[in-house]
Amino acid sequence: MQLPTSALLLYGIVAAAVLVYVPFLVVVYGRVKAGYDIAAPRALFDKLPAYAQRATWAHQNSFESFSLFTAAALMAHVTQVDGPLATGAVLAYLSARLLYSSFYILNLPILRSLMFGIGSASIAVLMISSLMQLS
Repeated sequence: MQLPTSALLLYGIVAAAVLVYVPFLVVVYGRVKAGYDIAAPRALFDKLPAYAQRATWAHQNSFESFSLFTAAALMAHVTQVDGPLATGAVLAYLSARLLYSSFYILNLPILRSLMFGIGSASIAVLMISSLMQLS
């Protein structure tokens, strides 16, 4: 069964919201290893292992990217963008964001930057497709 593009756009937003919290699981693990203090959770950052610090940054960046993707997906939904380009953009964004966080945590900056670019390009495709649909 193939989802209509409009449904994929909305499911994509939900999936992107879940992906925001994937790196946070690594942060939690790092906090436990470093001796988490519930009274001062942010004070622990400097004591986190390097991978958990990078996971924190990936988690923060995921919020930033999520807001733009959500706007682009909703634009595409409202303007009834349809077709393989929009479908590909949603799937590329979701894949890139999962890999972005993984590459960030693993400290692979070139690959991380490539995934950031793919995710950003996917957002641009959705926004531009929406604007073109209006004319």
